[in-house]
Amino acid sequence: MKPTLLILAAGMGSRYGGLKQVDAVGPTGETIIEYSIYDAINAGFGKVVFVIRKEIEAAFKEKIGSQFEGKIAIEYAFQEFDSPVEGITEFPERLKPWGTGHAVLVAKDLINEPFAVINADDYYGIDGFKTMAHFLINDCTPKTQSMVGYVISNTLSDHGTVNRGVATMDDQHMLTEVNERHKIRRVEGVIHYLGEDDQLYPLKNDDLVSMNFWGFHHSIFDEITKDFVQFVQDHQDQPKAEFYIPLFVDNYINDGRIEVKVLVSEDRWYGVTYKDDKPIVQEAFSKLVREGRYPSPLWEAAVNA
Repeated sequence: MKPTLLILAAGMGSRYGGLKQVDAVGPTGETIIEYSIYDAINAGFGKVVFVIRKEIEAAFKEKIGSQFEGKIAIEYAFQEFDSPVEGITEFPERLKPWGTGHAVLVAKDLINEPFAVINADDYYGIDGFKTMAHFLINDCTPKTQSMVGYVISNTLSDHGTVNRGVATMDDQHMLTEVNERHKIRRVEGVIHYLGEDDQLYPLKNDDLVSMNFWGFHHSIFDEITKDFVQFVQDHQDQPKAEFYIPLFVDNYINDGRIEVKVLVSEDRWYGVTYKDDKPIVQEAFSKLVREGRYPSPLWEAAVNA
């Protein structure tokens, strides 16, 4: 059974200022999502599920969904703050959804096979998808899940700080925890993050970080449901509380419910965190095309579906 790619595309990108998911970065108007799906098809994925909001549905389907007719199966799940979840009869009122873990959960009824999770506005690289597809097809079990780890120096922006989950692993490359580090940037050539005490702390250039590229067995949905129901009960009066993927992954590792294999990628990550990042990302894709990594237009050549 071919794995599914779950793409989290409900966010508007507040720092960027607009709907990044439909912004063109390729030489002939391609979006980052298109490159991700192109890579996923070639790597052996069989279906894509988009998580979006109802208010962007029409624009998203026109610009994005229409690109893949006849190329790969496409389905949609919708994330709102009150998207139905078994075990919750009424959600507390709030202005925003419940985070990336909730975004995964709203796709529960559409996925019955091992699946990968990515962000819509991040470029993960050809090799990352190949590595993940191989894991999902050959090694994924209810006990063993995965995460693609990226070298931190390959994931920074020249135009502002970024937040990254720094991975800690054992000698078998199994994830032990993900530590969220905030306002990461280079200071005099050294990568630092800002601690809760407003002091700068160094990170190593080869530290591995999570870019939200996870590989899960579909049985994990039952566990996520139980934990999310409890999370909502515990945060009734906290309208900004979010149920993040690393939160439930850390809980499951600590409880011994799962183990998470860190799949190392040397690929360069690209994303448009700030408006000034866009020209750099556009030039990066032009270079990938010149090197023959992608055709242009992207869908001119057949993919190995």
